[in-house]
Amino acid sequence: MAALRVAKSCRTFLQPKNPLVIQAATVVNLYDIDKKSGYGEEIEPSKKKYLRDSIKAFPGELKLYKQEWKDRLRVYDLDRWNLDHGSYEYLWKFRGQESIDKWLVTADRDNLEGQSSANLTVSKANHALFHGYLCQEVPKDGISKSAGYCNMRSPSRYISFRRKRPIADIAMYNHLVMRVRGDGRPYYLNLQMQRSFDVTYADQFNYILFTRGGPYWQTAKIPFSKFFFSHKGRNQDEQHAPDLSSIENIGITMADSVEGPFQLEIDYIAVLHDANHQEEHAYESYKYTF
Repeated sequence: MAALRVAKSCRTFLQPKNPLVIQAATVVNLYDIDKKSGYGEEIEPSKKKYLRDSIKAFPGELKLYKQEWKDRLRVYDLDRWNLDHGSYEYLWKFRGQESIDKWLVTADRDNLEGQSSANLTVSKANHALFHGYLCQEVPKDGISKSAGYCNMRSPSRYISFRRKRPIADIAMYNHLVMRVRGDGRPYYLNLQMQRSFDVTYADQFNYILFTRGGPYWQTAKIPFSKFFFSHKGRNQDEQHAPDLSSIENIGITMADSVEGPFQLEIDYIAVLHDANHQEEHAYESYKYTF
């Protein structure tokens, strides 16, 4: 009993003043908080400013909404679907500073996840030049496990009331065509899909663009059927072909796990109709058995 009384009296001295708090590196939820997976800026403007800006922009947005319904009710040119072999359409032609101003460029440094850097500038030939330095140094924050990515993404297309829409009507084409001049490193091509549910916000279709080194241009012709389905960078077992009428953005990512400088010069990004290409999807799809 005497020993028990001594232990109880010493209990307050044995307890640590600052208990250890273990923080999980990854929070697992059954939903996504936002479309940017938590990378968005936590800025909350005043409600008065929201209301004032909404009232000011309403007349102009209403005109756009009326025009949108006129376009929906109009009979579209059905010949657009009867394309000849070799028909193509430019999505972006990079000529000067104005053609790259609205493109978004990010790197792991912008999100405090590494030391990589990236820029999108105009080359000597007046084309787009995606360049920077890929750094593999992992931040010593106790959370990050890897580092090293740089990305450029096409501008979003908006209609009335700031609603996002696909980049273009390209469902009648079956190839993505790019004229580039690379450095011999592989780049990821990303098709960001338009999604309505939170668990599908990060759905993408990807393919690898292999570039040559040296001063020569190359034209990459990639079937859309070769793009594979992924979610948050992880390839999915159940594969399916991309819906070309729901592509919200097109992006290019450098993340080949090799530290050093990189540069990719881009002349144009286009879509092509190849009548000889009959493949719907290149990959086997594994169905769930339960």
